[in-house]
Amino acid sequence: MKKIKLFKLKYCPYCVQAMQYLQEYMERNPACTSLEIEIIDEGEEKKRAAQYDYYYVPTFYLDTVKVHEGAVTRQQVEKILEDALESEQ
Repeated sequence: MKKIKLFKLKYCPYCVQAMQYLQEYMERNPACTSLEIEIIDEGEEKKRAAQYDYYYVPTFYLDTVKVHEGAVTRQQVEKILEDALESEQ
């Protein structure tokens, strides 16, 4: 299973939206409860966030591969979660 890292900022409207999409999809798909999702707020963990190559938030990584950076749609969030789940099989 691939681990998901999500970099965000607390007051970023795109991050708030991404978190909402993430929560909604996980509620509809119980299989997602097995996913390991690490949420890193770059405002609170600046040194840690600086270790990764991205500029915009929200940014998603699957394991060590950046799969999305910047404003995100519901479909993009769902695809990221589905890709992480598929690696489980």
